[in-house]
Parts: sequence; structure tokens; C-alpha cells
Amino acid sequence: MSPIKVFLVEDSLIALELLQRLFRSTSEVKVVGTAKNGQEALELIPKVNPDVICTDLHMAPIDGLELTKQVMEKFPRPILVISNSVQEDDTRNIFGLLKAGAVDIFPKPTSGDYTEYEQVKHRLLAKIKMLSHVTVKVRPDPATLTPNIASTNIHNPGTLGAIAIGASTGGPQAIQKIITALPHNLPIPIFCAQHIGDGFLNGLISWLKEDSQLTIKIAQIGEMPAPRTVYFAPEKSHLEFDAQGQFIYSNFTASTGTCPSIDALFRSVARVYGCSSASILLTGMGTDGVAGTESVKAAGGMTIAQDEQSCLVFGMSKLAIASGAVGHVLSLSEIAPFLVSKIAVN
Repeated sequence: MSPIKVFLVEDSLIALELLQRLFRSTSEVKVVGTAKNGQEALELIPKVNPDVICTDLHMAPIDGLELTKQVMEKFPRPILVISNSVQEDDTRNIFGLLKAGAVDIFPKPTSGDYTEYEQVKHRLLAKIKMLSHVTVKVRPDPATLTPNIASTNIHNPGTLGAIAIGASTGGPQAIQKIITALPHNLPIPIFCAQHIGDGFLNGLISWLKEDSQLTIKIAQIGEMPAPRTVYFAPEKSHLEFDAQGQFIYSNFTASTGTCPSIDALFRSVARVYGCSSASILLTGMGTDGVAGTESVKAAGGMTIAQDEQSCLVFGMSKLAIASGAVGHVLSLSEIAPFLVSKIAVN
């Protein structure tokens, strides 16, 4: 099997050498080029045709954010941002990069000690392997994306009582496009299970709050879901409901796979809300959410999956569609208007 071709963009000679040394220690990755800033990278990337681009954030004259935007416009490639400025509290940096088209981020080891790089080698290689399977496309003009329907007037709930959303890689960007296009008077709750790195959930919620008219929060044990609110599953636990419809957490074990579990959320929503439930399976790799989608369908609920063209990673939704459990295959720009059409009373 051919090694994954990686291009490194890093203005620190020490960090660049440490990354190259790390990648030389494995046959799974081959560094096919390096650049010390985005300007150099834009000249070299088309020539060496890498599978994955790893870039720092702060560089001159073109930094990692602008590089990401231009790469996605000119010659899309999966981008992993490796930087000291994508730690847990760097919310604006992290989600600004993801919005621009970066697939993932990786906090750079804080010291220049190679042993610290060796300690994160497994996690870094796992991310690069995952990115090498991602097919990214030219990013569309934002004006062609979800229409602004935030002024839509919703008088009464229709047939839907609750919406459950599941996402993995590429999910923050996809969820942001959906919930920021929903009106402030949405008369039902939304529940989200997003696969995300430990420590980054609060940052995701803060970022989503910037442009959404809905309340966004982590679901609390014993809380009863309210309309006009987007609830996220907590880190390291699955989000479900008790017999009264209040939130409960279920414990994560290795046997349950990904956490929070989309399947656990969807199954619980199907059990509590039945035929008034709706599930939306978005971009991501793996099988999580497929069985849950089947549960929602079996309960008589509405099942939606993001289509291949708008998915960053067409994995979970692809498998759900293939299972026959998906009733509606929609592009990302179609999902919010479709939901509103099923709730609003004309």
C-alpha cells in the first residue's frame, strides 16, 4: 500500500524538523514537500499533489486560515491544522478554520522536545489516515448555501415533536449551517450528538451561539426539553431520556464505540417521541447513527440523511441510505427549509 503523501507548512524550523522526523519513523506517511508559509505552499502544492496538507496557523505573509480558504477554492485537499493556537480555549481559531474548510485540528506539542511529539504520534497518524480517506470539493459561494429563513413566522407545531441530529467529521460546520438558518420561534427542541475531541464541546457551543437565534446548551440530567433550544450530548456520556421524557446520561464503555453515541440518542428519541420524531444523519465516517435511524423509521418518525455532494465525509449517511431507513436524502442547504416546511402552519 502506498504511503500517504503529506505536505507540511510550518514557519518554525524546529517544529518542521520534529514533524519530519516523526513521519520518517513510519512507512505509512511520506512528506512530499514543505513550505514555511502559505504563499510558498500555494506555489508548491499543485506540483507535488499531496493527499493531506498539515499547516501551522500563524505565518506570514499568508497564514493558515487564508491558506485554507485559498486551497479550498483552487485545489481542494484535506487540511489538518497543527498549531499551538488550537487548544481547548482557542474557540474562534478552531471553528474559524473549520468553517474555512479545514477538516480537523491538532494541538501542537507545547515544547520542542521530540519525546513529546512521539507521545502524540499515534493520535496524529490516526488523524492523517482518516483525512486521507476524505474527498473534499471546491467550496461553494456562501451566497448559494442555505437561504436565510430566520424571519419565517411559525405559529404552531406541525407533525414534528423533536429533531435529533447526529454528526462526526465535518459536523460542526454542517450543524452550524442548519441551526443558524432556523427561526427564533422554533416550537420544538433539537438534540445533537456530535463526535468531537475532549475539551472542545464548550467551544463549539460558544461558536454556534454567535450566529444562531436559538438557545444552545449542554443537556442537563433531569431537565425537560424546551422549544427553541438546541441540546448537545455531554462529553464522555451518551444522551438519552427517562420514561418522563427528561434527560439522562448513560455511561460510555469501550464496547459502545463512539461517544457520545448517535445511535443511543436516536433510539431514545424514537422511544419517547415515536412518530413525531425526526432524525438527521450528517457527515462523518463510521456506522454510528445507522441503527438509530432504523429505530426512528420503525417508530414512524421522519428520517433524513445528508447527500453525498454536500457531505465532507460520506460515510455514516451513506450506510444509512443503503440500509433503506432514510426517507429523505437532502443537501445541506435543503435541510433547514425542509424542516420548517414540516413544522410551520400556513
